[in-house]
Amino acid sequence: MTARQIITFPDARLRSVAAPVTVFDDALANLVADLLDTLRAAPGIGITAPHIGIGKRVVVLELSAEDGVRAYINPQIVWASAELIRHAEGSVSMPGVTEEVERPARVHVRYQDLSGAEHLEEADGLRAVCHQHEIDQLDGVFWIQRLSRLKRERVIKRYEKARGATRG
Repeated sequence: MTARQIITFPDARLRSVAAPVTVFDDALANLVADLLDTLRAAPGIGITAPHIGIGKRVVVLELSAEDGVRAYINPQIVWASAELIRHAEGSVSMPGVTEEVERPARVHVRYQDLSGAEHLEEADGLRAVCHQHEIDQLDGVFWIQRLSRLKRERVIKRYEKARGATRG
């Protein structure tokens, strides 16, 4: 389909709560295809509709070629482990910077597919991190909000410095 323009930090739309998808049609399938093209062009491993300025609860993940592309409509975490892991995270809306974030090691995610059928997925490791990161985005929580104030300020400074270098 089409790679769309990604909105970048600090755009206020990145802190908006996305609305549930209620219509499962060709327009939704086209949005998922556009998200995949945008994700690959970024490049990244996960993207949400809010990343391209569309306030809908849609996530596309492509963690590896072997694992393939997965679309999650209206995903929600219904269980999270007490065990935590740390993993480097970043965002297609804040390219060039990453920082370690601590999150539950395992989650169960309820979601719908493109036809509206409900599913439950158990995830651990990178997939669990990605689910939590992208669902946060759908809830209006940009990933740096999970960092301490000091780390968040450092990430923003690194990002601004990187942006200044690419613009100048």
